[in-house]
Amino acid sequence: MLKAAFITPGAYPIPSTMGGSVERVVEKVVPKLLPYADARIYGRLGKRLPSRGSINGVQTERFPAVYKTRYLNRVCVRLKHFQPQIIQVENRPLWIPRLKRAFPHRRIGLNLHSTTFICKPYMNKLQRRRCLQAADYIQVNSEYLQAYLKEHIPQVAEKIIVNHLGVDVDRFPVRASLESRSMREQLRAVKGWGDRPIVLYVGRLVPQKGVHHLISTITALKSIAPNVLVVIVGSAMYGSHRQTGYVRRLYKQAERWKKHVYFQPYVSHDQIPRWFATADIAVVPSVGKEAFGLVNLEAMAAELPIVATKAGGIKEIVEDGLTGFLVAPQVPFIVAELTSRLCYLLANPDVRKVMGSKGRERVMNYFLWEHTANRWLDFQRE
Repeated sequence: MLKAAFITPGAYPIPSTMGGSVERVVEKVVPKLLPYADARIYGRLGKRLPSRGSINGVQTERFPAVYKTRYLNRVCVRLKHFQPQIIQVENRPLWIPRLKRAFPHRRIGLNLHSTTFICKPYMNKLQRRRCLQAADYIQVNSEYLQAYLKEHIPQVAEKIIVNHLGVDVDRFPVRASLESRSMREQLRAVKGWGDRPIVLYVGRLVPQKGVHHLISTITALKSIAPNVLVVIVGSAMYGSHRQTGYVRRLYKQAERWKKHVYFQPYVSHDQIPRWFATADIAVVPSVGKEAFGLVNLEAMAAELPIVATKAGGIKEIVEDGLTGFLVAPQVPFIVAELTSRLCYLLANPDVRKVMGSKGRERVMNYFLWEHTANRWLDFQRE
């Protein structure tokens, strides 16, 4: 049986409702490798979590991760006991050369989730080339990220494999179900929203997510749906309600539309389905290098039509005109195009329903965690 070790960055413990997308991917994919692989997860020690345990049948070992060098040292000690054939590092390319030296006869892979840790201030061009060339394979979550690597580090082009991410559809009941209707009615009743049409954003509140462009559409949205409500769910950092300068600017920008904007600070990931069930349209107005965008899959699983930008890998998820609309992420086009598409969907509930249905169908066919795990196994068997 294939023996594989998965090393998380040590940023968040697993499982954790406060964790970022990297930890969520590990938590969801690795158990799906059973029983075809003997897999283990190495991660951060967390409150009320034992140093050793299991996640859906996968043995998990946890270590203090305040100091990343010590964290990696402890992981290496345990790897020598486990003796895996494959060691996969999640999103930390700087660790690859060290692991290759320590385990020269093992297959060392990098699972790159974004461009963040292959750019300044985390590494320069020389470090980037050295670290990526040391990997035996580089898995990325989108064709966009693959193209980025081929352009900037052509020496590693033959090592790159694309493996799209997935979603747990069981967490997002279909809109016609009693469970979904109950979540929708309960949250709307608690908030006093009644039957107002709701445009929803879920994600971090940072400039590259483009939330300020969404707020700029409100005047036009009101002309189509006078009681429209734009709901913005998220904070600047995972698990934190701390307000940054950008977050304060968003609140100030929205002051003139107080009756049409609602800010909900960070909510745990297990609460996200009820917010999608409550909404009518999902918006992903990213203007940065969005490598993939899990929130798009979650919205599609919840049968929401999406208006998103063509940033990064998003266009590999959302089918323009079928499961939602894609708009240009560049200024000045983004606000005009967001406005046009959102107004169209607000005025056409039947179109929203059809797009939502097609979105869930697309998820079921291509974007389940089982699909991600099976592709990983196929890559390793090859």
